[in-house]
Amino acid sequence: MGEVIELDARRRRRGTERVRGRGEVLRTEFLFDLACPFTYLAAERVERSFESIVWTPASGAALTRRSTADDPVAERRLRRAAEARAVQLRMPLVWPERFPGEVPAAMRVAAYASDCGRGAAFTLAAGRLAYCGGFDLEDPETIAEAAAAAGLGLDACLRAARDESRDGALEAAGRRLLAAGADVLPALRVGRALFWGEQRVAEAAAAARMHAAASGR
Repeated sequence: MGEVIELDARRRRRGTERVRGRGEVLRTEFLFDLACPFTYLAAERVERSFESIVWTPASGAALTRRSTADDPVAERRLRRAAEARAVQLRMPLVWPERFPGEVPAAMRVAAYASDCGRGAAFTLAAGRLAYCGGFDLEDPETIAEAAAAAGLGLDACLRAARDESRDGALEAAGRRLLAAGADVLPALRVGRALFWGEQRVAEAAAAARMHAAASGR
């Protein structure tokens, strides 16, 4: 008997949209940092707007070349902008216990989740815990809750959280965005086009739809 292939799962893993009849591939990718509130504000719309997309954690500090935690003025500006945007989107926003600050353990688990095809589920769960519940994403219990919600094994996630070898890929992803001209996260790559900033989710989704329509999908 032949092997049964789950095409939907394969498309999710590859993060591509294949155009019928032409074999063309449009790669879509969501690049994010869980420490950034705008990732939380964008993630659910990204999950709804794209049929197939890769969820790629990227270091915001590597992109901006600074930490908001070291700049009180930038922190206040970020808080005000995120709070105003949350009101516009009618989304709850509760600041995590140790905001601002990087969340390397959670980001390593996000990378592991993406490798497993569960990047969206983990990112959504982590964002809700952090920015709806105010929980610390560096707390192993919070990571465990997000992992459980995403259907990931606890032991594997906790190992990933301690795996510092993953940090290089996170930093490299941030540096690639910087080299491409981006200056904020989250960002969306749709084919060769790059859209950065939470408010450009709709623009990126429209670009993907236009590509599909032009290709006769």
